[in-house]
Amino acid sequence: MQQDILTVSEVAAYLRIKEKTAYRLAGEGKLPAFKVGGSWRFRRTEIEQWIDEQTGEKQPGKS
Repeated sequence: MQQDILTVSEVAAYLRIKEKTAYRLAGEGKLPAFKVGGSWRFRRTEIEQWIDEQTGEKQPGKS
C-alpha cells in the first residue's frame, strides 16, 4: 500500500528535486502542502494532481 501522506524527503525523492527546493516551493505555496507540528506534509493525490497541472497532462482513469 502506498503512503497517502509524504514527508519533505519523500516528496523531494518522488519529484527528483532537492529537499531545499521542496521546502521553498511549499513555503511559497507553489507546491500543495500542509504543516503538522511544524513539519511539512504532502498528500500524494495532490502532488500527482499538481504534476498533471504543471505538465498539462491527465492521468489515465482520471477525469
